[in-house]
Amino acid sequence: MLKNYTLAFILIFIVCTASMAQSYSFRIAKLKYNGGGDWYANKTSLPNLIRFCNQNLNMNIAPDEAVVEVGSPEILSYPFVHMTGHGNVVFSDAEALNLRNYLLSGGFLHIDDNYGLDKYIRNEMKKVFPEYEFVELPFDHPIYSQKFNFTGGLPKIHEHDNKPPQGFGIIHKGRLVCFYTYETDLGNGWEDREVHNDPEHVRQQALRMGANIITYALTHGDGLQ
Repeated sequence: MLKNYTLAFILIFIVCTASMAQSYSFRIAKLKYNGGGDWYANKTSLPNLIRFCNQNLNMNIAPDEAVVEVGSPEILSYPFVHMTGHGNVVFSDAEALNLRNYLLSGGFLHIDDNYGLDKYIRNEMKKVFPEYEFVELPFDHPIYSQKFNFTGGLPKIHEHDNKPPQGFGIIHKGRLVCFYTYETDLGNGWEDREVHNDPEHVRQQALRMGANIITYALTHGDGLQ
């Protein structure tokens, strides 16, 4: 009899655990790419941004981000994919096509230059969308006025080359499919405070802008097809 109760408890535990694991609305992913750049940078960024969104916007995002390769069909499992790094990026033709299909199917890519990414990512995104250029979004674009208002555009988190922060987009048939944040270091602002010792108000600005980006991605598209 004891063995039967033990087996029943184990089965209930497995079912409950599986149910809890599947109770999140969605999961977001970090993009793994080739070329030698540190795609894995800012290890605490996404967990902190997810926690902020869940606590302040009543979202239900899985707390641990996934890692997805550019050429993987699994990318279609994630409505929001984040990309960062400091160095080289290389997309093969097959990877570029896979990323293009993902974005045209309703996915959203946020690229955050962690300083040094710019000269590489522009060339590689041209493989994905040869017909489009990155265009700077005006400050009245709705991505800056979701839950939080940024009337002057992106916040400046870290200083590098004394340049203003800029937000660029790739727009397909009126839909923003890729948002590229440059000279702002949003991801650094999402990190644990002790990583960069940023003042709390600066971190909050970064987290709020990140929350805006996720909110926009989820509410201004057709969803993954």
